[in-house]
Amino acid sequence: MSFKSKYHIDVDFEVPKKLGWYYAPLFTAFWFILYLSIVLTQVVRLPTPLTLKDEATNSDSYIAERAEQIVVNLARLGPKVVGSEANEVKAVELLVAEINKVKAQMSDYFELEIDVQVATGSYIHWTMLNMYQGVQNVVAKLSAKNNTSENYLLINAHFDSAPGSPGAGDDTSMVATMLEVLRVIAKSSGPLQNPIVFLFNGAEENPLQASHGFITQHKWAKNCKALINLDAAGSGGRELLFQSGPGNPWLMNYYRKVPHPFATTLAEELFQNDFIPSDTDFRIFRDYGGVPGLDMAYTYNGYVYHTEFDRFNILPKGSLQNTGDNILHLARSIANAPELENPTGNEAGHVIFYDFLGWFILYYTLNTSIIVNSVVCVIAVCAIGVSLFFMSARSGLGWLAVIRRYALAFAVQLLSLSLGAVFALIIAVFMDGVGRSMTWFSQTWLIFGLYFCPIFFCMAIFPSLFLERTKKDLLSLGFRIQLFMHSHCLMLILLTIILTAFNVRSAFMFMLAVFFDIAALIINLITKWHRRAYWFAIAVIICQALPFLYYTSVAQEIFFTMIPMMGRSGSASNPDIIIAGIAILFTCLFAGFIMPLYSFFRKTRTIALCFLGVTLFFIILAVTPVGFPYTPKVAAQRYSLLHAKRILHNADGTERVNESGVYIYAQDRRIHIVDENIKSIGEKHKVNDVCNNELFCGMPIFNHRWYKARENSFWIPIDEEPNIPGVKPTLTLTSKTEVDASNTSRYSFTLTGPDHMTIFIGPKEPAKITNWSFNDTMIRDNWEPPYFIYYSYGNDTSPLDFYIDMETTDSTTQNLEIGIGAHWVHQAVVRTDGYEKFIQGFPSYAYVADWPAFYESWLF
Repeated sequence: MSFKSKYHIDVDFEVPKKLGWYYAPLFTAFWFILYLSIVLTQVVRLPTPLTLKDEATNSDSYIAERAEQIVVNLARLGPKVVGSEANEVKAVELLVAEINKVKAQMSDYFELEIDVQVATGSYIHWTMLNMYQGVQNVVAKLSAKNNTSENYLLINAHFDSAPGSPGAGDDTSMVATMLEVLRVIAKSSGPLQNPIVFLFNGAEENPLQASHGFITQHKWAKNCKALINLDAAGSGGRELLFQSGPGNPWLMNYYRKVPHPFATTLAEELFQNDFIPSDTDFRIFRDYGGVPGLDMAYTYNGYVYHTEFDRFNILPKGSLQNTGDNILHLARSIANAPELENPTGNEAGHVIFYDFLGWFILYYTLNTSIIVNSVVCVIAVCAIGVSLFFMSARSGLGWLAVIRRYALAFAVQLLSLSLGAVFALIIAVFMDGVGRSMTWFSQTWLIFGLYFCPIFFCMAIFPSLFLERTKKDLLSLGFRIQLFMHSHCLMLILLTIILTAFNVRSAFMFMLAVFFDIAALIINLITKWHRRAYWFAIAVIICQALPFLYYTSVAQEIFFTMIPMMGRSGSASNPDIIIAGIAILFTCLFAGFIMPLYSFFRKTRTIALCFLGVTLFFIILAVTPVGFPYTPKVAAQRYSLLHAKRILHNADGTERVNESGVYIYAQDRRIHIVDENIKSIGEKHKVNDVCNNELFCGMPIFNHRWYKARENSFWIPIDEEPNIPGVKPTLTLTSKTEVDASNTSRYSFTLTGPDHMTIFIGPKEPAKITNWSFNDTMIRDNWEPPYFIYYSYGNDTSPLDFYIDMETTDSTTQNLEIGIGAHWVHQAVVRTDGYEKFIQGFPSYAYVADWPAFYESWLF
């Protein structure tokens, strides 16, 4: 008897009978129960908040109730916008008073210095010059008496808020946390090897001005060697560590010991590659001060972010306790860290970090990750090779015959995933095409049926059809199912290798899936379960439980973060594409080794069709009122509006444009919902369509994001002029003189106006600007005109004096155009009758942030 026939006869892997179809719901229920009982409970898990009554037995602990009282007091000041009395006077007074309370209670071990900094400066923020005057920081330095260390830990949060928002979550919650951490440490008896600087930042929303003022100008800035930055893109939940370093892995060594870790490199790479429409002070400290650190923020309930609904009564006290416990630990440990003496002298390189359900955290350097990813992939390839060898030996098929079957299974698996992804994307395009995008915005459970189930369907139906057509194959059903698992593993191996080669740190996500699949395979090879009917599935299910929990928890957190952001990311792109993309990624990670097991059940095609049925049912639900995305005060639709007047002058001083109108900056995809209300006040035009050749459209564009979104923003001319709550901006040409260079004139100006203005500067060709008194980056680096300057001031209301040097060939013509946009973002305003009726015409689920604006341009 030949070797081949011997092993073919001696097989102990008999063809199994398929399990009854009725076990499939139980199998599905197992994974749902795992998700509902562990993932959903752990992602929202918060510690029990300590109260003032608990302080007697927890004298060295963070007390959430005291922090909550500070949140209440600060939030009650209302919106704290730069330039407002609430921000420049009341908030500063409250913070100084709170710090003085700490100073009165602190132990004899410490000394506490307080400084109120007033800063003026500028820097390039993306595509505009960000210029500030008289913004404030409240700064406190806690140090041991007679301490001579010149290495400080910096902890930062901002107390200003977005227009119209009391900012309880963003960022009063973190300010209160800092004050309570300061109190706890100051009342202790140490030790504190290095001082801690607590920076209460008064202009972050402007954006990021006060942090720039501190790190470039404050007397303590040069001594700050490490940073803890605290911000919020929501209200409550657990604070997410989403940026670390750069480099300095030692920081993660201290973070891994916090009581409630919550961190992932995936969030860091998403944020740093502009998938998240936000920025934080962390970048300012990193880029302008070279300070490494940890960047953390609340991401839960982002629906209220930058709205009037960001109030103290929706902020969970447990969130304050969670953050307070972590920051107290970090403040103590990093301030006493020997690495603080020379942080940049420690091991450099990016760090990969991720937690598991908040229970523990893993971290390692990029170099280590390259080794780990490579080793796991090599072992995986070897294990798959061994498995294929045993399949050949046990089935009596030749090695090449098994390889051919493996290649075919790989093709079917790749086709299944590809068609599943295409199916999900088609649904995303369809939902948007019929005007039903964002149906999941408040009803997040719709995502399961709309975007996960179609992928499940494709991952189940095509392997099922293939296995039915090959049921008489000499390779047993169990082995053929394993080939699909090996195929999926090979795809993940290839992705891991490619991403690792490009230094994408999030490659660990794919590596983990490979690791746990190969762990199951090795167990099966050692126990010989791989050749015994259903037994190999036991090891697969056991080994897939942990990655299933991990991937679904990460997916849950990403959806928690991204879904509310889709309500403020603009109307230019289809948000359903993004949600579908997230579903595709995580389905590939957690379902690739689970879906093939459905082939063990009878009526596999019917089971697969159930996923298709669920998809169709959810599509129907989504286009009914069930799928309406908005909920008043909970998940509102956002609009930013200006009631504006614009005047554009000709070269001879006459007016070529003098009109009033409403500027609508739509923040989500479904702007068409309010078309009828818009028609009640006038005819809308795309801002981009009325730009012509005007300087920045000849509109009071608020910032560079508004200009970028001009194609999807609207201008509605109306007769009513806005009620301006103050003096309109005045630009005065104080002198025009010749400078040393030939054909160069210096134009000197004085500008007065409200505390938020934009200055648009455009030279007329062939004239060019050779110098000016502003930050010289744009001129030095030869940026293409026109130039966008965002200008605001805090408690320094003095006029802005500036000059511009123009090189011209013809001094008799007007060579320079300047436009001034003025915004009254925090002043009390009485709307005009027609405009008020228009605002009241917005639906109850809408949140409208509006203020009056004025724009005027001149030729010089």
